[in-house]
Amino acid sequence: MRALAVLPLLASPLAACGGGGGSGPVTINWYNFPDDSGALQKAADRCGQQSGGRYRIVYHKLPRAADGQRQQLVRRLAAEDDSMDVLGLDVTWPAEFAEARWIREWTGRAKQLATEGTLRVPLQTATWKDKLYAVPYNTNTQLLWYRKDLVPTPPRTWSEMLDMARRLAQQGKPHYVEIQGAQYEGLTVWFNTMVSSAGGSILNPSATEASLGPPAVRAAGVMRDMANSPAADPSLSNQMEDQNRLAMESGVAAFELNYPFVYPSMKANNPQLFKNFAWAPYPRVDADRPSRPTIGGIDLAVSAYSRHPDLSFEAALCLRDRQNQLTAALEGGLPPTLRALYDDASFVEQYPFAGEVLDALQSASVRPITPAYQNVSIVISHALSPPSAIKPESTVATISSQIDDALQSKGVIP
Repeated sequence: MRALAVLPLLASPLAACGGGGGSGPVTINWYNFPDDSGALQKAADRCGQQSGGRYRIVYHKLPRAADGQRQQLVRRLAAEDDSMDVLGLDVTWPAEFAEARWIREWTGRAKQLATEGTLRVPLQTATWKDKLYAVPYNTNTQLLWYRKDLVPTPPRTWSEMLDMARRLAQQGKPHYVEIQGAQYEGLTVWFNTMVSSAGGSILNPSATEASLGPPAVRAAGVMRDMANSPAADPSLSNQMEDQNRLAMESGVAAFELNYPFVYPSMKANNPQLFKNFAWAPYPRVDADRPSRPTIGGIDLAVSAYSRHPDLSFEAALCLRDRQNQLTAALEGGLPPTLRALYDDASFVEQYPFAGEVLDALQSASVRPITPAYQNVSIVISHALSPPSAIKPESTVATISSQIDDALQSKGVIP
């Protein structure tokens, strides 16, 4: 019986049996972030219909907070829960889950379909030790958003932006630069972007030790200068993405470093200000080096304990196909990972900044790819908080030492 069951798989690697002998479609359980737009549920329904009755997808909403999502997944996978099939992972988790052997490697035809036409940088987040463990479902990156009634020409560098903010402050005009300065993941993302934009990286290529050096010191110095300048919002050390959005919409800021969700929000909440709401590439650390904003997003993985792995691979590919990514982008505001969609007229119409997003994604950076990422991130955000107290050389030395301890499971994580 086991030998006979292999034959259909050889004929079609992504179309497994598992139909239960005519007992109805197999249920594929998909765990992902909660989506209020309805785009994810539409994708689940569409893929079930397209399967021809072989499977149906049940979309299970994880908690809203990323920490809560990871906690639920980790607990159930550690218990070898076989009711989990397709897993929506934050882009920082695949290495950890792969190292723990909680998710399956993508090989053969499934790998080919997962990588064809997919943007290069998002694929890096789904790769661990040169093996693919997930398929990029969506991505995200920050742009510089600014008020063109205050700033006719956007700044190219952080230095230019801070100078513009000082001049606006002297004139008694809105001048804050809104960015994520609270002690959480957003602060780590800011640092990672600045280090990468300065030509460095947080870890060495093999992810075995910290590689912080002059680029990190340069990055930390710019962050400190920002926090101690008139450009800093008084609430900088407590601000996250949504607080940045609200501050910009209230009219007190001239600049905002944030994700594209701020565009439809400004349009809905402050139509008058929206008329002067513009975008530009993320500012450079140095004029002669392009910026490398850090990407976010979700990767779809297949649980190692799934009872229907072949159907799960097929379902994951369907969930992130062209039509479903387009729906997620247009209805949920999630930038796609398929390169071709950035030339799609319906996408560009709603995303007039699609070209800038694509340019950012093609030169973007990823957060350190390591199973110990959670500890690495905690170390960084703790050492950099509050940004106004950063001492570039000593703070970077502290981060470097604590990262090395975290990678070796030594010391106490702050």
